[in-house]
This record gives sequence, structure tokens and C-alpha cells, in this order.
Amino acid sequence: MGDSSKSQTSNFYSILGIPKSASLSDICKAYKSLVMKWHPDRNPSNKTEAQAKFCSINEAYRTLSLKKREEDSLKKREGSINNNASNGERKPKHKKKKSHDYEKGSNLHISQPTLVSRTMSRKSPLTSPKLSDSSRRGNIPAPPPVDLYNTPTPTPTATAEEVPLSKVASRRCTTPIFFSQSAARVKPPPIRRKIECTLEELCLGCVKKIKITRDAISTSGLIVEEEEILIIQVQPGWKKGTKITFEGKGDERPGTLPADIIFSIDEKIHPLFKRDGNDLELGVEVPLVQALTGCTTPIPLLGGGQMTLTINDIIYPGFEKVVPGQGMPISRHGSRGDLRLRFLVEFPPELSQDQRAEIVSILEQSSSSLD
Repeated sequence: MGDSSKSQTSNFYSILGIPKSASLSDICKAYKSLVMKWHPDRNPSNKTEAQAKFCSINEAYRTLSLKKREEDSLKKREGSINNNASNGERKPKHKKKKSHDYEKGSNLHISQPTLVSRTMSRKSPLTSPKLSDSSRRGNIPAPPPVDLYNTPTPTPTATAEEVPLSKVASRRCTTPIFFSQSAARVKPPPIRRKIECTLEELCLGCVKKIKITRDAISTSGLIVEEEEILIIQVQPGWKKGTKITFEGKGDERPGTLPADIIFSIDEKIHPLFKRDGNDLELGVEVPLVQALTGCTTPIPLLGGGQMTLTINDIIYPGFEKVVPGQGMPISRHGSRGDLRLRFLVEFPPELSQDQRAEIVSILEQSSSSLD
């Protein structure tokens, strides 16, 4: 069993590519170099092999660094015993302890980098490193910080496809992520997306369910792929450009806060109505004879239904009629804008000579009566 343990330790030296006489500093340097080379995110073409090597490198580092620290600690204790024996009865001089002195033999160091936890606050940066007095028996040193994420991170994708309301999460394990807490986490710029709404949806209100896929850091420190449903309650009267912010719903990365996702409302083109602020515009086409003699015409309303409008005036090009309270909702006032009707006169494509003469006669009589 002892031979097996020695063989495995020798294999760890081989994995890191260092001699058995390597110091703790040599072990750290080798680890840093190899972990950057074999990190799965840097080897997309052979991710399976990289994953296996990455795990082996981490295991070798933990085992050898612990072994080296124990050896160094043992040497220090043996040296201390030999010094005390050689001093005989020489009385050591005692120095008054100050508030910043620590017990001899203790190992003062910055707290180890920790695995990222999902329970950390998304709104506040990581706390500053604390000084801690580690055990005399030696702790496993944390791996040196490695900058593996200089490349831009992918942003989550959003679609307007409706899906069941319940949150569906599919997780795939990758690798444990270690990073230093020595610097405050920064927040990347927000991710911006547009969400299209019809005029009916902006008039009556609706619920939009948007599925996003993003990278998240689990409680065990693994980067996992997560699906989530974001729900937007569209309020009646919202306009183009209205922004809805979901804080911290972007990709999670070591050393950074997750970005916000900002959705902005965009209006789909309507086949009949055109929006102008809180008002709606509608084009109404009437035949020439009705434009001259008056008419009663049905007017469609946004969201369904219709009203009947009677016009006794002569309808000329550019003629407008305003229907109060049939525009878009005004959320602050609880009222609605107006519906503006723009009339277009439909002229006959052709007239016979008799018709032309008759129209000329009628119009001349109309003009003379006005005089």
C-alpha cells in the first residue's frame, strides 16, 4: 500500500512536469502554466481530453502542495528544537508583545480564493480579503489566480417565443472555477434586446414570456448552462422605447458581477392604424359621390369592434374628423387619446362625355348660387 502511495505521488510530479526536489514555488508556477494550457474553455476542439487533464492537474497540485507544506513545517519544527537544545540554559529575552505581533510558528496569509457561491449578493462586490491565522499543521494553499477570461463573454439570447411559466433549468457540469477575492468585482455593460408588441398589445396590455439561456455559477463553483423564463407585464399605454430592466440576469463569470438585461419596447407596424403619441390615425376612403353628398360609414376601432360615423359635411382632400377617447390609453391620467380620421376621396376611374357635361352643369350652378 505504501509503494502504491509513492507511485501515485511520483505520477503527480510527472503530471506537473517537475522534479521531486521542486519547491512550493516551482509547484505553483507549473500549476499556473498547465492550468492555463489545459483549461476546457481554451480547448473547445478536444474538450473531453482537456477536462480530464485539468482535473488531474488540480489533484496533483493539491496533493503535492500539501505534502511540501508539511515537509517545510516539519523542518521548521526540527530546527526550532535543535536551537533550543543548543542554547542550554540560556534564558531567552522576552519581548513585550504588541497588538500586531503573532504567536511564533503561526502562518499569516491572505485568505484563500474560494469557490464562487450563488448565494452571494448580486448587487455588492466581493468583500476585501481578510487576514487569518492558519493552523500550524498547514492548510492546502489555494491555487494562484489565473486570468482565464480575458476574451469577451457570450451574451444570453432572448426569444419572444412563449413557453410554460415554470422555470426550466438544464445544467451541464464543466469545471470548478477558482479565482482570487483580492479585487472588487466589476459589472459589465448591460445586454440590450428589443421586444416587439402590436398596437393591440400596447393598448390593452399583455404578458410576454421570454426564454433566455445563460451561464451561471453553481454553489459548488461549477459553470453550468441555465435556462430561465423572464416575464414582462406590458402595461396599457406603453410606448416605443419603454425600457424594462432585469438585474443580474446576464452570464456569470468569476471576478465579475452578472450583467443586467434591458428590454426596450418596439412597435409592430399595424395594417390600419398609425400611432402618434397618445393619438391614433386612421385613413378612411369614401367615393366621390359620398364625399359630395354626405355619408354614414363604419369606423373600425383598435382592439376589435367598430363605430358608425355620420358626416353631412362635404369631404374634401385633407378633411379630418376627430373621435375623442378612442386613441391609446394614458396610464398616468387614466384617460385615452383621440382617434384622428383622415379622409381620402375616391374618384371614378373614367367618365363618359354625358357624365362630364352633367357634372360641369351641376358644379357651375353650385358656383353661381354661392355668388
